[in-house]
Parts: sequence; C-alpha cells; structure tokens
Amino acid sequence: MGMRFSKHREDEPEINLIPFIDVLLVILIFLMLSTTYSRFTELQINLPTANAEQIRERPQELVVTVSSDGLYALNRRALSGRTVEMLSEELAREAQGKPDSVVIISADATAAHQSVVNVLDAARRVGLNRITFAAQGSEGAAAPAP
Repeated sequence: MGMRFSKHREDEPEINLIPFIDVLLVILIFLMLSTTYSRFTELQINLPTANAEQIRERPQELVVTVSSDGLYALNRRALSGRTVEMLSEELAREAQGKPDSVVIISADATAAHQSVVNVLDAARRVGLNRITFAAQGSEGAAAPAP
C-alpha cells in the first residue's frame, strides 16, 4: 500500500503542470497579440494627422486677423500699421513664391467695415485672388497674440 501512495504522488505534479503551462501559453499569446494590435492602431491614428499637416501646408494660408479697434495681425503676428500699403507689403512678403496662397480674413464682429475692405484691397493689389472669411470665433479670439 505504501508503494501505491508514493507512485500516486509522483504522477500528481505532472498532471497539474501541463494544463497550467497551456493556460500560460494562451495568456502569453493573447498579450502578444493585444500589444501588437494596440501598437498598430496607434500608428493608424498618428499617420493621418501627419498627412493632414502636409496637405494643409500646400496651399499656404495667410490668416489676417482684424481686431475690434482696427488693428491687424498676419498669421498671429501683430502688424504695426493700419494702411493698405503696409498690408500689401506684408502679404507680398508672406506669399513670396506662393501665388496660390489663400487669404483668410478673420474679423472681429465689432470691427469697422473699412478695416475689412482694406484687407481685400491689399490682397487684390498683391494679386492674391483666393480670399475667404473665417467663421466667427474660430480664429478671432486666439489670433492677435504678440
């Protein structure tokens, strides 16, 4: 009888160990698959934003912000003067070598109409015919930063 017990005890770890290894292998495979999958989705998320940046740069955007008191900012850089001549010089400098640049006018709701007309006039003088208006509140609030 003593022999049977010792034989039984030798077999016991073998029976318990194999399913344990199987479970570990399944967990390991699951973890490997899930981490590579999350890395892949991470790449999928990052790539379109990088492409979107490049596409956005091709037609150069010249954002002219008109504040309520008639001050101008070009691409978030404050301009000192208020004349049409000064505006056309700045626009020409920014659009050098890129005649297909788009002028985006972002005017404050309380800005004088003349200030906006000046921007249109300056853009026409420089030969920038692609002009559009930004929606209220999208650029106007944040743009005039020194």
